[in-house]
Amino acid sequence: MTTLTQTQSLTKVNISKNRQILASALFGLIILSIVGFAPLEVIHNAAHDTRHSSGFPCH
Repeated sequence: MTTLTQTQSLTKVNISKNRQILASALFGLIILSIVGFAPLEVIHNAAHDTRHSSGFPCH
């Protein structure tokens, strides 16, 4: 019975870790999209090099 409980516990940890990774990736894509397509010059200048390295056209 202990092995089953440990297995279930590890499964819950893996699911939680996968959700955290997915949430982080989604958050990163949202931030990158906001910065990448923002028309504001201040945001553009702050992220200029990152935009070029990520492939966002800006000129």
